Amino acid sequence: MSETQLAPNEIPLEASPLESTILEGIAETRTPSVSIAALIGAFALAAFAVHLLTANRYGYFRDELYYAACGQHLAWGYVDHAPLIAAIFWFARRLLGDSLFALRLLPALAAAGKVLLTAWMVRELGGRRFAQLLAAVVVFFCPIYLTMDSFLSMNSFEPLFWMGCVAVAMRIVNGGSPRLWLLFGAIAGVGILNKHSTLFFGLAFFLALLITSGTRYLRNRWIWLGALIAFVIFLPNLLWEIALRFPTIEVLQNAARFKNAPVSWYAFVAEQALLVHPLAFPVVLAGLWFFFKSTEGHACRFLGWTYVLLLLQMIVLKGRIYYVAPIYPMLFAAGAVWIESRIEERGWEWARQAILIPLTVGGMVAAPLAVPILPIEAAADYSNFWDIHKVRVENYDSGRLPQLFADMFGWPNQVKTVAAVYRGLPVEDRAHCTILAANYGEAGAIDYFGPTYGLPRAISPHNNYYFWGPGESSGNVVIAVGMDLHKLETLFGDVQKAATIEDPYAVPDENNLPVYICRNPRVPLSQAWPWLKFFG
Repeated sequence: MSETQLAPNEIPLEASPLESTILEGIAETRTPSVSIAALIGAFALAAFAVHLLTANRYGYFRDELYYAACGQHLAWGYVDHAPLIAAIFWFARRLLGDSLFALRLLPALAAAGKVLLTAWMVRELGGRRFAQLLAAVVVFFCPIYLTMDSFLSMNSFEPLFWMGCVAVAMRIVNGGSPRLWLLFGAIAGVGILNKHSTLFFGLAFFLALLITSGTRYLRNRWIWLGALIAFVIFLPNLLWEIALRFPTIEVLQNAARFKNAPVSWYAFVAEQALLVHPLAFPVVLAGLWFFFKSTEGHACRFLGWTYVLLLLQMIVLKGRIYYVAPIYPMLFAAGAVWIESRIEERGWEWARQAILIPLTVGGMVAAPLAVPILPIEAAADYSNFWDIHKVRVENYDSGRLPQLFADMFGWPNQVKTVAAVYRGLPVEDRAHCTILAANYGEAGAIDYFGPTYGLPRAISPHNNYYFWGPGESSGNVVIAVGMDLHKLETLFGDVQKAATIEDPYAVPDENNLPVYICRNPRVPLSQAWPWLKFFG
């Protein structure tokens, strides 16, 4: 890998198509000569282009490096995530390469997919041209989706799986074949392999059918065959969890205790408006009104209950605020249909531009907080101006930049510093040197960028790296990155600080990071490994 790839933040940002595409779309709302399919296609293309043009703006995200390492250890499960993302990384790196542009091609496609899928749901709910355009604008500028689609993770794909299920359900309600429940089950099953939170969506969907007129669908054999398909797809991952005594539950418990920022139930609900954009939240409320109160939405009332029950689950289980995010395209679609019908009933033609223009301007204002558009210093100043640091999902300070951006800095520099320490060792020590990292981000960075410097693979007691173990390391010579000094002195008779890793834009926990050279192990690493373990 070249030095250019290792320092992507120097790559200039090309002009974004965002502004011209959206404003042209608004201008065309009264012009029937432009087909709605072409207009929605333009929005999808713009969503794809925005993420692709900003892919190289900053750097690799912490979790991307970890998922890449998981892709080198393909399995039916991982302690902190479902298995599909590792397979996606394995595929992406072999087909497209290791560059940021290559990795972020797939989430850029997912961003386009969200626009298209939302427009499809609008049509299923009876919406026409303006409703599709309104829903496209809202989903395009939705801050949480701009954030999720900025790097490759399971979060980018999760809304596609959930809303794929919802779109199939809408088609069945509108007279589609009951056999479509088989497709529903297949999408749900793969969705669980993408992220386990799909199980909570499935539970909310099932309970919603039970408490509404949707019970008639539960009397159909095809829905149960669809559920069986979902279970069969999920089964290998479930067996992996059972065999290892459900390590994912331990991770979630530790994250709730030590990592997740505490949020009251009312703050959890209020912050949903920030996820979708405060100016767009009335569309969400309109979507709920559509499902619960309008005649047009009566047949799909179970979808409104699905949202409510999902929200309640996340509040009770103290989930992160963005765990509800994948369901919002459904409410965007329903809200857009309701708003369109009210405008047409009252003849408020002026309301079309009055709604779209503020949403567009507000979306452009919020976009630099979610997408790496601005230069680094400008991004820090802009975030401070909006006081974005008050919205946190993890219980630590992100530093000068929002957590999303801060976790995109420092990784290549970490590896470069470790490589300098490694090259400074005597040749005989390098031959059996082990690199021990405190967390999966540091270990993932060494495994991703390390081959360029001839570094051995890292070991770490954190999350799935723990299961990969210390290997055949003798522990006679260890380069330790970010490890607690007290633990190292317990394990080794000789611990010397060799370097300090500095990056002012990285999260504080990854800045001023010590690098130690450790010798004279008191016990073999294989024996000390269970003592070092941390899931969370």
